[in-house]
Amino acid sequence: MAGQIDARLAELGIDVPEAATPVANYVGFVQTGNLVFVSGQVTLKDGSPQYLGKLGDSISLEDGQAAARLCAINIIAQVKAACGGDLDRVQRVVKLTGFVNSTPDFTDQPKVVNGASDLMVEVFGDKGRHARAAVSAGALPIGVAVEVEAVVEIA
Repeated sequence: MAGQIDARLAELGIDVPEAATPVANYVGFVQTGNLVFVSGQVTLKDGSPQYLGKLGDSISLEDGQAAARLCAINIIAQVKAACGGDLDRVQRVVKLTGFVNSTPDFTDQPKVVNGASDLMVEVFGDKGRHARAAVSAGALPIGVAVEVEAVVEIA
């Protein structure tokens, strides 16, 4: 039987993939107490990088927001793995940190990371409201436009 969050994801038409396997010497998430620290998730879909380039150059604001949303879906996949498949265990999305691959004159990083923040609220309701940082990066792994990490409280 699907839980409330799984039902909400289905209602939104979001298919949460299996949690991506790390490509270097780290793990996808670490749980300490009731907190799950999710490693930075990039714009992978079906194992293929999406949204390659820089905001303020080859990537539009709208595509940047879609990239951040994809990162958030990948965060949910890691959290689902941490929760043994039961996303109803999520008590609170505590914090997101978004990194935006952008040109020096691009200043809309917060608008880009809204793509991830908005999804967390759409999926988890008030439990999805979180503290946040949105910062510029001169480059990101494999040339992706956005990377997002998270801290989530679970039961």
